[in-house]
Amino acid sequence: MIVRGNILLSVVLAVCLLLTGCSPRGVREAQEVVKQADSLRAEGVAYTDSIAMAEAYKTIEKWQYIYPTDYARACYYYGRLLRNNDDPVAAMQVFINGTHSRSKDYHILGRVYSNIGSICHLANEYQLSYDMYSRSADMFLKNGDSIRYYYALNDMAVELAVQGEGAKTMNILTLVRQYNNKQLHVKTCETEAILSQYIENYEQVVHIIDSIQGLGYNEVLGDVLKARAYSYLNQPDSALYYVRKVIPRTKDPSYLVDIYYISSHDDKTLPKDSILAMTSQRADIQKIWGIEQGCYAQAVQLLEQDLHRRPDMRWLYAVVGIILFVISVSILYFIWRKRKQHHKLIVEVQEKKQEQNILEDSINNLSLLQTEKRKQIIEEVESVCNQFHDTGNIRKDLRWNDYETMCSIVNFRMFGIVDQLRAYSLSEKEIRLCLLVLFQASTEQMVDFLPYARSGLGKLKYTTARKLGTNTPNLRIFLLSMMK
Repeated sequence: MIVRGNILLSVVLAVCLLLTGCSPRGVREAQEVVKQADSLRAEGVAYTDSIAMAEAYKTIEKWQYIYPTDYARACYYYGRLLRNNDDPVAAMQVFINGTHSRSKDYHILGRVYSNIGSICHLANEYQLSYDMYSRSADMFLKNGDSIRYYYALNDMAVELAVQGEGAKTMNILTLVRQYNNKQLHVKTCETEAILSQYIENYEQVVHIIDSIQGLGYNEVLGDVLKARAYSYLNQPDSALYYVRKVIPRTKDPSYLVDIYYISSHDDKTLPKDSILAMTSQRADIQKIWGIEQGCYAQAVQLLEQDLHRRPDMRWLYAVVGIILFVISVSILYFIWRKRKQHHKLIVEVQEKKQEQNILEDSINNLSLLQTEKRKQIIEEVESVCNQFHDTGNIRKDLRWNDYETMCSIVNFRMFGIVDQLRAYSLSEKEIRLCLLVLFQASTEQMVDFLPYARSGLGKLKYTTARKLGTNTPNLRIFLLSMMK
């Protein structure tokens, strides 16, 4: 039984390694498409090849349990392309599939939940949208992505704002404003303006949008908010000014319906036929918006069905049971073998302890020998330095005026000190200064031998010590420590 269990475990591991290590060609090509989309996203560019991404998504979907992260990313990018192609129902289904992946890429999962929340918002399902943005914030928090986390919190605040939840909205905005980011600050002000509109504080709407437009804010939503606010404040000239700014900038039916209403309601100079034309156009836009709302409603219905669905997990329990059984048998077999080798291991440990003690004794003895040897070297160097302390000896015996000859003599007498100094990229003058410091030459001798101005000698010492990585007062001690 034990042997059969181990054979089964080996087969399972071999199959897993084969599948994960030897990806089929189609999967590798699909992974390249996803990687390309990742690279473009990192550069702030959207991936636009919907055909290639659709094929990649379908290919990886078949292997989703082996490549869960690639599958989650393919769901995100393909879902985005479907949204851009005005197919929210298909996009929602793809995003839902992404949330069911076993991926631990919390950044991508956060983006998936954020897109689901956006679709729910367009369907006017604000509470459901709030829940999806909350999950998005949790994903970004797990990933450690602070800026995305706070943007998700701001999205949650928007959903509360459109429901008129003033206190809850401001609590979240207070939390978001703790993060110091200019663009995020502008978004929180926009959210506060939305809240002010829903609680009918139109003067505050105008004040907030004016303040952030001074910071470079130029979104269509800002002009729409101001047009609505001025209309409610009975300031038709101002309302119409912003209406004219909005119309050429957007095709969003949710904006245009209100904009054409404001225009036909507040512009008293319009003739009847123009008002009728605007009313007709507004009706057409409402019809288009109604169709789009129906698509978004269908997408939300898919999400609600998924949230309430209880998947049949019996197959998973069976697989987990088999895996746990195999693991248990393997552990018992492992313990049996270890007990059999227990005595042998104890003997080996004792032998290794003895070898370790011998090795530690050898290291200690070697350390003592090295200490003694180093002490002797420093004594020899000090002796050489004392011999050259006299001015005449330095010039004559070291061939001071011939730099290369001097370096050879010093290297020979003082354990290659010049070659070690050259490794620090010191100049000729700095190397000469180091030798004079070793010889304990006086300031007058240093000025004479370098030669160098007395006023700049301190700076030369400082720069030399800095290159060597030490302080000027410790320069001679550092040079002696280089002797080996």
